[in-house]
Amino acid sequence: MENVDLNLLIALDVLLDEASVTRAARRLGLSPSAMSRTLTRLRTATGDPLLVRAGRHLVPTPHATEIRERVHVLTRDVQTVLHPQHRELALETLDRTFVLRANEGFLNLVAAPLVTAVLKEAPCVRLRFAPKPDKDVLPLREGRIDLEIGVRGVSAPEIRSRLLFRDAFIGVARIGHSLFLDGEISVARFAECRHVATSRRGTFRGPVDDALEQLGYERTVSVVVPGFPDALEIVRQSDLVTHVPQSCFAAISDDLGGRLGLRLFRLPVKTPEIAICAMWHPRLDADPAHRWLRDTVRAVCQSVLAF
Repeated sequence: MENVDLNLLIALDVLLDEASVTRAARRLGLSPSAMSRTLTRLRTATGDPLLVRAGRHLVPTPHATEIRERVHVLTRDVQTVLHPQHRELALETLDRTFVLRANEGFLNLVAAPLVTAVLKEAPCVRLRFAPKPDKDVLPLREGRIDLEIGVRGVSAPEIRSRLLFRDAFIGVARIGHSLFLDGEISVARFAECRHVATSRRGTFRGPVDDALEQLGYERTVSVVVPGFPDALEIVRQSDLVTHVPQSCFAAISDDLGGRLGLRLFRLPVKTPEIAICAMWHPRLDADPAHRWLRDTVRAVCQSVLAF
C-alpha cells in the first residue's frame, strides 16, 4: 500500500457526510485550512473534484455520491479492525477445540479435574492432550498447540508464560527399604543407594547429582526412564530409590504403603525449586476464550496441587 494514507479515507468519509470543509474540520479537530489541504489531496488521489461549490454551499459530484456509502462502510470496517474488541464470551455456546501439551505426570493429576471444570462451564468445548516428547516451541508458533504446561526453561523470547505452581523433588523408596532402618537418611547413605533417574532426553545426570557433587558425593544411576510413573513402578518392585516432584502424590492419599507400597522421604540434599508454567504464543494473548482456558487451568492446579 505504497503512498496510501488511511487517514484520507476517514477525512473523505467526514467530508462527504458534512459537505462542508468547516464542519468536517471541527469534527476531526483540524483547522479549516488543514481540512482544505486534505480535500486537495483527496482530489488528487481520486482524480475527481468530489465537492464543488454551488452558491454558498458545497455539493458532491456524481462520483462522490456513488462512493459515499462504500467509503462509510470501509471507514467503519477499518476502525473496527484497528480498535480493541471487547467481545462477550458466551461459554455455554463456545464451540472450540483446545490442544494442550503436558507430560504424563501432570496429566495423571490434572487432566480429569480440568476436563470436569471445563465442561461444567463450556459443555461444547473439546480438549485434546498432545504428547510432549521435547520442549520444541515450533508447535506453539505454528498454532498446533494452544497451551503448553511445563518448566519455562529455555524458550523463544516471544512466548508468554504464567506461573501455575511451584514444585519440589521428594525421595521415594519401597516400604521396608534398608534406607529407612537406621534413623535419619544422611547424604552418605542416600548416595550409596542405586538410583532410578527420569529424563526424556535419556541423561543419567540431573540436579541431584549437582547437589551431591557440591558435598563431595556421587551416586550410581542404574536406570533412566522417560516418565515418573515408570520410575515409581521400578522402585516399588526393587531396592532402587528415585526422586520425583512432590506434585506426583498430590492426588494420592497418605496411605502410600497400603496402596502403592511406597514411602516418601525428604531428600538430604537441596535441589532447585521447580516452577511449572502455562505457556502460549502471543497471538492468543488477547483471545477471550484462550484467556478463560488459562484461568481455568491455573484454578484447577491451585485446587488439586495444594500441598
